[in-house]
Amino acid sequence: MKKDRGKVWLGVCAIIVNEEGKWLVVKKTYSGLKGVWSLPAGFVQEGETIDMAAVREAKEETGIDIRIEGMVGFRSGVIRGEISDNMAMLLAQPLDETQRVVVQEREIEVAEWLSPEELLTRHDTSKLLHEIAEGFVSFKKLELVDGVNPGDVFGYTAYKLFFN
Repeated sequence: MKKDRGKVWLGVCAIIVNEEGKWLVVKKTYSGLKGVWSLPAGFVQEGETIDMAAVREAKEETGIDIRIEGMVGFRSGVIRGEISDNMAMLLAQPLDETQRVVVQEREIEVAEWLSPEELLTRHDTSKLLHEIAEGFVSFKKLELVDGVNPGDVFGYTAYKLFFN
């Protein structure tokens, strides 16, 4: 069932890196990413911060529990001149290196741990993932700062900053 997301979208993806330096990548069963390697990703839901959404999406799509390490990028675009399509790109690690990948078959065809170098040589790597893999060595992550209260007057129930 397709949800009405309005005309301003906020998505999130997680670059999940294991101890070997390999990334957990997926092939979706739908959309423009069908059959190509991409990152576990999805839309931020009501009541979520971007890191909460990334943790949820990684678990839903791959069965892997993750810890967010920081933010490495932000993609923003406009679709057909009317939909603002935005995605936060977060860096993460698996909580348990021995946890087995279990894909959500409705959305994910396959999930594998591949190195950035492997992804760069494959013809079935998405454009965004290719760009991330190509520039990853020069990325500077923005650290997650939690527990900050900007003031009770604002009424935040969750508030997080990402700083260098």
